[in-house]
Amino acid sequence: MSTAGPDPQAEEESNTTTKVVLISVVAAIGGFLFGFDTAVINGAVDAVTGQFGLSATLSGFAVSCALLGAALGAWFAGGLADRFGRKIVMIIGAVLFGVSAVGSASAFGVWDFILWRALGGVGVGVASVVAPTYIAEVAPARIRGRLGSLQQLAITVGIFVALLTDAFIANSAGGAAETTWLGWEAWRWMFLVEIVPALVWGLLALEIPESPRYLVAQGETQKAGEVLREVLGTRSTEAVRRKVGEIRTSLQREDEPSLRDLRGPRLGLKPIVWIGILLSVFQQAVGINVIFYYSTSLWRSVGFESEDAFTTSTITAVTNVVVTFIAIATVDKIGRKPLLIAGSATMFVALAVMSVSFSQSVGTGEDISLPGAWGPVAVVAANLFVIGFGATWGPIVWVLLGEMFPNRIRAAALAVAAAAQWLANFTISTTFPPMSEHLGLTFSYGVYAAFALLSFFFVLKAVPETKGRELEDMGTDEPAPHRA
Repeated sequence: MSTAGPDPQAEEESNTTTKVVLISVVAAIGGFLFGFDTAVINGAVDAVTGQFGLSATLSGFAVSCALLGAALGAWFAGGLADRFGRKIVMIIGAVLFGVSAVGSASAFGVWDFILWRALGGVGVGVASVVAPTYIAEVAPARIRGRLGSLQQLAITVGIFVALLTDAFIANSAGGAAETTWLGWEAWRWMFLVEIVPALVWGLLALEIPESPRYLVAQGETQKAGEVLREVLGTRSTEAVRRKVGEIRTSLQREDEPSLRDLRGPRLGLKPIVWIGILLSVFQQAVGINVIFYYSTSLWRSVGFESEDAFTTSTITAVTNVVVTFIAIATVDKIGRKPLLIAGSATMFVALAVMSVSFSQSVGTGEDISLPGAWGPVAVVAANLFVIGFGATWGPIVWVLLGEMFPNRIRAAALAVAAAAQWLANFTISTTFPPMSEHLGLTFSYGVYAAFALLSFFFVLKAVPETKGRELEDMGTDEPAPHRA
């Protein structure tokens, strides 16, 4: 009786998968910094407001300026990635995060604080483009969805870690405004901590290979073949040569890539670019960041004390991290489109229930409360919404944005879509307080429910399924541009 020995092909594929996962994790550290940077301000904003004597308007702008910086960073990141490479742009992003961390921590007035926060926002925008682009371009098609979901997982972990470090530093000092190590106020240390993951990202980015798609675009086909051999897990020279040829064909052009390549017949842009933009806008328009940025008022309305805000926010943050694993486990089996459809339906139901719950509220402003069973119903609905978003629209949109565009326009199209996402985030976040104050929470959550319903039909009609497709097959119905 003979026993079969180890399968060399399976062993090679396993080793390759491990390499690709590690490479993708390095890229996803940008997502961690993305989440950390956007959330770290929450623990410091009251102390910063008191330190610099800010009005409510100026305090709000000090928070939201990072979102505008992110839109700016995202807009330019695609062009930079096409010109200088994905690795170089990751390193630029890491430098921006590090400089912002030091500058925000040592700010001497509100305007230089806003400058440093906006610079960190530019880093967030850069990370939101280059990380999903790079992961999509190095990942084999069979596991690209799972690896692309690492971006959202890293974002949620970054938010959670920022929450924990803010709480630890504030508790150690006796408050965010209190003086602690080296005579600095605690809030300054909250920002300075970010320099650690920024350094880690920058140093590790030096060690990973460049994207094979970028290398082919630069004519470095031998290097591209070496990277492809490593990430695809094949020893076949012919298979690698064929893949390089497919990439070269998909990139074929006579000029440098630019935003002009996104032009098309429908309102000035290619249809696939509009799909990416609308995916980004819908991801924010359902109000996910309202739940995170303004969750204290929700918890207070159902009977929690303000002192319990950390505990309740932690529950929400942990839930967001955990449910992302659902997407990682299912995206390459179920597909992108079914998950988005299920997420839209879940979010619509949850937001509609929240809207109805707040129609039963009594009191106004800080004194609003939900009587009887409506309080627990609203809490369950809010967490159902987080689950529905975290398992679907949170990670899947980043997966699609990284893979759905043709090779020749991927970085530029993702940059435009990500910039639209940050502008939508800014709009939703800044309009919620006046909308809820003047029109009520019933109306506000009703608006977000309507967007969730619209997103359901948008995905059903317009969003392509990309599961299992090679990047070179994306957008093959559109001819490559050739300009004299």
